[in-house]
Amino acid sequence: MKLMRRMARSVCGVLTMSVMMLSIQAPAVAGMVSTGEVIAQQHRALDRGQVLGALAQEDVRAQLVALGVNPEQAAARVAALSDEELQSLASQMDQLPAGGSVLGVAVFIFLVLLATDILGFTDIFPFVKKTVH
Repeated sequence: MKLMRRMARSVCGVLTMSVMMLSIQAPAVAGMVSTGEVIAQQHRALDRGQVLGALAQEDVRAQLVALGVNPEQAAARVAALSDEELQSLASQMDQLPAGGSVLGVAVFIFLVLLATDILGFTDIFPFVKKTVH
């Protein structure tokens, strides 16, 4: 009988502590988000989706491979582009004619990747000489 009471007290103590721990709330932190920030974020997502969609096309992938670029590395590099680079790339794609010049897209992406490789942000092309800093 004493053993049952001790166990009941122990179980009640554990349950009481767990209910108390559940009732503790972490402070909420909120900040104001401007409309401009939301719109800019949506434009970035739209631009990134547009560029990645173009990279997913089979003819673009084939052209990138022909230029010596791994399509997965190109997609990873597009994901890492800054907002300005991404906007520039997406605007270049918007200016292409409908049905578009796939070669033009592939060459433009190749040039962007080449520029980032020369600047040392990526290591995609083996023919680009790297300088040790």
